[in-house]
Amino acid sequence: MKLLFEESRPGRGECLIPVCDVPEYALDPACLRSSAPRLPEMAEVDLDRHYTALSKETYGVNCGFYPLGSCTMKYNPRVNEAASSLPGFVQIHPLQPAETVQGALRVLYDTEKLIAEITGMDAMTMQPAAGAHGEYTGLLLIRKYHETRGELAQRTKIIVPDSAHGTNPASAVMAGFSVVSIPSNPEGGVDLQALKNAVGPDTAGLMLTNPNTLGLFDPNILEITKTVHEAGGLCYYDGANLNAVMGQARPGDMGFDCVHVNLHKTFSTPHGGGGPGSGPVGCKAFLAPFLPSSRVREENGKYSLFDPEQTMGRVRSFYGNFLVVVRALTYILTLGRKGIPEASEGAVLNANYMMKRLSEYYTMPYPQPCMHEFVMDIGPLKAETGVNAMDVAKRLLDFGIHPPTMYFPLIVHEALMIEPTETESQETLDAACDALIQIWKEAHEQPEMLHAAPLTKTITRPDDVLAARKPILKYLFDEN
Repeated sequence: MKLLFEESRPGRGECLIPVCDVPEYALDPACLRSSAPRLPEMAEVDLDRHYTALSKETYGVNCGFYPLGSCTMKYNPRVNEAASSLPGFVQIHPLQPAETVQGALRVLYDTEKLIAEITGMDAMTMQPAAGAHGEYTGLLLIRKYHETRGELAQRTKIIVPDSAHGTNPASAVMAGFSVVSIPSNPEGGVDLQALKNAVGPDTAGLMLTNPNTLGLFDPNILEITKTVHEAGGLCYYDGANLNAVMGQARPGDMGFDCVHVNLHKTFSTPHGGGGPGSGPVGCKAFLAPFLPSSRVREENGKYSLFDPEQTMGRVRSFYGNFLVVVRALTYILTLGRKGIPEASEGAVLNANYMMKRLSEYYTMPYPQPCMHEFVMDIGPLKAETGVNAMDVAKRLLDFGIHPPTMYFPLIVHEALMIEPTETESQETLDAACDALIQIWKEAHEQPEMLHAAPLTKTITRPDDVLAARKPILKYLFDEN
């Protein structure tokens, strides 16, 4: 479709700004432009049609199936949006006195308590603005812990399994640690012997998500956390996959000392588009004095702010993305103690249903029952037909389905990682399985067609590397 600048016509449009009824103020000439901005000139109807057409080019979970593995693209209930739009939440300012925003403070306090209960932690902060930001904050907790014990100079290494999320090693380095990668065992879990060989006096901690990015719950989790603790390190739980176990198992009971939670993955707040997000961090009581400032406390029915004794300071302005927290609290209260475990059960059931149907056609490198997601290995199909994971993913677009995560985790070289979530019906799952089965048949009958897929979209196979390295971020006017 054409850009606004291409649709623009000189002189078209109408100024709707009323005549100025106050004295004009002469700005400093240094603050003024030397020439007028080159804005598009369009009639309102054309502008409206442009943005309507643009909206139809986008795809989200409200449009159709979005099985993006490891990202949990679950439906966002409309009641969440209604709650977060209430005037008492949207028409306040973070610098107001605490006595004038008691309701907002209670939202933060109640959400902290509920997520702490779900994760098995003792204290929470809602400040971090995203999952990776939560990882960084959790690692700062670990850093402060070793610093107060006089061991920071010695404990310099964070252990990260090879099935971890890609942000884990990056967050560890940003927090000032070096990274030790350990391999998975043949069953897809942590190699215990490799872990025991890696820990020592220089171990600061372990970063782990359970279930991991293969969609597998590690049966050795208690021995894993015990091994790290016996070496003097702390255990950090990446909560990206909490949706699979919420209400069923708690990271705190698995031996983890701190955790981050992705509200957009587990508690149904909006996901994608650059934010706003939220990645609250919880911890056991011995780490609570190091949490960011400010936190909320309740005394005799009144809510106030306080700074933890040895706080690391702020990790974000004010108290985090507050309206995202309102959405998450609405979701938790709507589901309640009964609905939270039912949601995780549905996520696991849906993933296993799809994996079972597709296992008759596609290779499952870890065929045991999965949790919330599963990984297909397109390698054998590629060896047989020449069709790779990218071809399968691109062809899915022609069926109106967003592709799953591609080429991740890295330990499966032609990986497609599928996470259906609990919010999808059996009819939707069957339609997706039928599409993937048809693609498998096409790979054997007409592989060249798959190399050209998608066949029905405006954009087919852009040069992703060129787009990333040399993006065109502004309109180039034709000066002739």
